[in-house]
This record gives sequence, C-alpha cells and structure tokens, in this order.
Amino acid sequence: MPAWSARSHVTGGRKPVKELFGKLADGTEIHSWSLANGGTRMKVLSYGGIVQSLEVPDRQGRYANISLGFDNIEDYVARSPYFGALIGRYGNRIGKGRFTLDGKTYQVDVNDGENSLHGGAQGFDKRVWDIEPFTKGSDVGLYLYCTSVDGEMGYPGTLKVKVTYTLTKHGDWRIDYEATTDRTTVVNLTSHVYWNLAGEGSGTIENHELKIAASRYTPVDSGLIPTGEPAPVAGTPFDFRRTKAIGEDLREAHQQLLYAKGIDHNWVLDKGISAKPEWIATLKDPSSGRTLRMATTEPGLQFYSGNFLDGTLVGPSGKTYRQGGALCLETQHFPDSPNQPSFPSTVLKPGVTYRSTTVHSFTR
Repeated sequence: MPAWSARSHVTGGRKPVKELFGKLADGTEIHSWSLANGGTRMKVLSYGGIVQSLEVPDRQGRYANISLGFDNIEDYVARSPYFGALIGRYGNRIGKGRFTLDGKTYQVDVNDGENSLHGGAQGFDKRVWDIEPFTKGSDVGLYLYCTSVDGEMGYPGTLKVKVTYTLTKHGDWRIDYEATTDRTTVVNLTSHVYWNLAGEGSGTIENHELKIAASRYTPVDSGLIPTGEPAPVAGTPFDFRRTKAIGEDLREAHQQLLYAKGIDHNWVLDKGISAKPEWIATLKDPSSGRTLRMATTEPGLQFYSGNFLDGTLVGPSGKTYRQGGALCLETQHFPDSPNQPSFPSTVLKPGVTYRSTTVHSFTR
C-alpha cells in the first residue's frame, strides 16, 4: 500500500506510517511519519520535529504541499532557515543573549548578530526527537519528546519537553506543548512552518489575504529587538485588523519595514493569554481558495513575510524559494520578554508545567 491512499484523505485517519528519511553524519537514522485525517495529510521528521510537508485540497479538490521544506536530510542540517521546525528553548530573539533570573545573569548562545535567536545555534530545531504515534477516537497524531540538559546553549535547568501533534477528524492540525524544569528558567516554544497556500515554490505570498486580531504590535530596533512599549497598528503597515493583501503596504517607507526588510514583528493579540485556544488570525489564498484559520492560547503572534529567502534554497518541487515566497505565523510570548518586565512573563519554575496550544484549521 502506498504511504497515502486516496480513501484515507477523505474518510478519516489511520495509524501513522513510519519510514526512513535519511541519516545524519554520525549515522543516526532520521525517520518520517506520515499522517492523514479529515482531508489533511502531513509528514513529520524526527529531526527537529519538522513538518516536512502538509497537504490540503483547493476549491477544486486538488492537493498541494503548502509548507516549504526539503526532500533530504542534508539540506535540513546544513542550510534550513527553520523550515517547519519546533523552536526552543526560546522562540524568537533575546537581546545580546543575556537575561537575569533570581539575581543571576545568564549568557545564552548568540547566533543572530549580537542576539540569540530561536534557542541558539543548537536549538530544538536541531534535536532528534523521540516520537510515539497514537490513535485516539477519531484523532491521529504523534507524541514528540526531548530533554534539554542544564546549561545547554547556556540555559539554566534541565527541561523536559513533550509536544503533541494531532490531526483531527475535521483535518485540523493541533499542537500542544508541555514542559517542566528542575531550576527556574525561561521557555517560549513555537512552530516555524513557512506557509504558501498556493503551494510551495509557486511564487509570492503578497496576494495572500491576512487578518490578525491585534490592535498593537511591538516595534523593534535595528537588531529586531523590541524597544519596549507596544504601539498601535492604526495608521501603519502593521494594521491587519481588516482583511488585506499582504503586499498592500509592504513597500511603504516605514522605518520598521526597513529594519526587517519587510515584516518580522510580533503582534500583541487583543485576547491576551487564554485558557483555551481562541481565534487570532485568518490567511487566505484567493487563487486556490485555501484558507488557514489559527487559534491559540498564546498572547503574541510573530508574522514574518519571508524577507530573507534569497533564491539559493530549492524545495521538493524543484523550484527555488525567493523573497516573499512564504510567510510564517508563529504563536508565542513576546521577543526579549526576559529583559522586558512589562511583557507577559516567560519564566518557568520547578513544580509548574508550561502549557501552550495552537490549532490550524483548513478550509477551501
């Protein structure tokens, strides 16, 4: 039987299928897990917890892979800009890679100019995760586990992480994050899928339409570190309170756009932190009809417009990825929160479990 059967795409899920994807230089085997449920198909790698592909139909019922990635492990190891990966310990940036906890200053790995990005050079995106498949009622999914030891990339505490990927009977992709620590630390976990709802390698996302339920964002300095107080989106290119094309204001001569060579900013969600996932954004590709609705418990959303894709990376379709060829919508706490007392706290203490949930719903 092939990895995908036409019937499973429509009628529901089945037990995830495991296959060898490749090997690391030290011989470690990397596996892919194929899941299908409710019309959504996805493949997940044990390396980085990476979503290697995610396929949904368009308004004509035609499938396409709408996430950027590679067809080999070598490219993921050598040159991936976090395609599809789980991000940690700390998603986004920490200014100068320094913060203070309980009176002690910590220096974590610096890998983005003078700042730390996405947990450092050997973040969770570079880890080999332990994976267990599951079926639960009408849902199918994967449990992903890793342990980050005390001092790894400079972070205090041994952090035990469990991430659950679930495909529901409706084709929703749900991510549940959990983490515990034995010492006070900071945690900010997220997923770094690059979306192009027309299909990976199909061209620009500037005609995609986006709406974000946020009336404020966090302005940044030239190093893309938040300057402090959130600012209103009203009257700026960052106002997505009404649905608009991503390219509509993308080339305005706004200093924030110049700093990031486009958009790479955190939106302060109007709902704040919530006990259950609440809707926060809708992305639509008018040409295919594919629509992504996102809900989360998190207080922030990092919207990145693919500014640093430069045509040197080639996807599984054989096409190059160029600037604006995809976008990321990363649910999160805010960048540099350990150094910003006014931002929601990312501190995790022993005896407390970090929890976060994000749901991706697909329609056409």
